[in-house]
Amino acid sequence: MEAESFFARWSQRNAEAAANRHATEGTGDAAAVQAQEPARPPPSLDEVARLTPDSDFTPFVARGVDEQIRRSAMKKLFADPRFNVMDGLDVYIEDYHAFTPIPAAILATLNHAQALLDPLAQRENHLAEPQDSTAQGEDHDNAMVADDLLTRDATLDVPPPAKEQNSHDDPLQDM
Repeated sequence: MEAESFFARWSQRNAEAAANRHATEGTGDAAAVQAQEPARPPPSLDEVARLTPDSDFTPFVARGVDEQIRRSAMKKLFADPRFNVMDGLDVYIEDYHAFTPIPAAILATLNHAQALLDPLAQRENHLAEPQDSTAQGEDHDNAMVADDLLTRDATLDVPPPAKEQNSHDDPLQDM
């Protein structure tokens, strides 16, 4: 009940406020029509030429002003040094169609970094390199030791792997 009375009072106050607004607007319109100045003609290019940085530019951006006049006024406004300032994002105004090659020193550094950061390329290069006879002898010895270790591991007693239980098998069946 209390909520209903609150909303009723709120609705009544809104209705009274709207009625007061409409009553004030009706009397204010007549006074506004009498006090209203005659409409100014749209600005011309001569007025644009007389603009200074301290001039009022609002008539030039109002609705109904010719686009050429509006653009001329904006050019005049932004030609002022206060507004003609380069921002910190001027790196984006460069011409990226004009290619300048990377200097050889920087390119060598980049290639070195690429070799360090790409392990697959290192493996391929390592396998493709020819080995001399002394290195082949050492590799042969290392291979024999590795084979010997593998055969020893194979002869160790390893317990058989546990039977895997499928999800569809009956868990009570194993008991």
